[in-house]
Amino acid sequence: QQDAFLHHVESGLVTLIGATTENPSFEVIAPLLSRCRVIVLNTLSDEDIAALIDQAVKDRERGLGNTELVLEPDALLHLIRISDGDGRAALNALEIAAALAAPEDDEKKSRHITLEILEKSLQNKALRYDKNGEEHYNIISAFHKSMRGSDPDAALYWLARMLAAGEDPLYAARRMVRFASEDVGNADPHALQLALNAMEAFRFLGKPEGELALAQAAVYLAAAPKSNSIYSAYGKVKAVIQDSGSLPVPLHLRNAVTGLMKKLGYGKDYKYAHDYEEAYTPQSYLPEALEGQQYYFPADRGDEKAVKERLDRWRNLK
Repeated sequence: QQDAFLHHVESGLVTLIGATTENPSFEVIAPLLSRCRVIVLNTLSDEDIAALIDQAVKDRERGLGNTELVLEPDALLHLIRISDGDGRAALNALEIAAALAAPEDDEKKSRHITLEILEKSLQNKALRYDKNGEEHYNIISAFHKSMRGSDPDAALYWLARMLAAGEDPLYAARRMVRFASEDVGNADPHALQLALNAMEAFRFLGKPEGELALAQAAVYLAAAPKSNSIYSAYGKVKAVIQDSGSLPVPLHLRNAVTGLMKKLGYGKDYKYAHDYEEAYTPQSYLPEALEGQQYYFPADRGDEKAVKERLDRWRNLK
């Protein structure tokens, strides 16, 4: 359908104007997108929300200025946090809290919005959490270590704490995808796919339904057999590359795409694995300077136990 009016957009017959909450690069074909100007409307910053609230409190004509409203500092911080960059959400919450706040006394007409009143108006409790501060890192660390320690109850608790305090659910999902490779690895190869599926399910469902998919992934990862063998092996390989530089590819592994390359010995004596039993035959695949090096040591747990037995057998043959 988009291809059908691509030419008319280019000729100027059709002027395409659209608004979406999704990333247009996922929904609009590249040729059409390249002929459009994309304007990104970002969420409001905490400073923007604070300014908006301040204006609403003071404005006597269009705001709450006539109510002599006083917003206490901790209530203001919580209001900014739960607004999550949405100006309408901030103003709606402020209006409800203002309606619940009674004047201090007959002589003083000012109304004080405390954290308690704000919690009552929002019907939820303010949680100690700073998305850019120490508590953010403390809780994500506790979440990660609870999964690594195979405690699904604690993993669920810290995940729920993050989400209830306003953390971006996709941040938690990304951490679980990383965890699936770093701490589970090939001990359960399905873990990575499940973590990715949970992230995609949240994108599809949104809040609150999508949070259940994240909870499912957290429990699965916590209960899965653990192995950091891939994480360790990749770290070792990066260190070796840093030290040894660009070592040449052995001649028998090179592809002889020209006659000259063939004369130079490219591909000579290469053994095609499928011609041998179990599709394996001893052969060198590392640069000559690294011959015999081993970086990957599978754990004796989960699915990786079978991988270890298979590799041990092949390495013994080699």
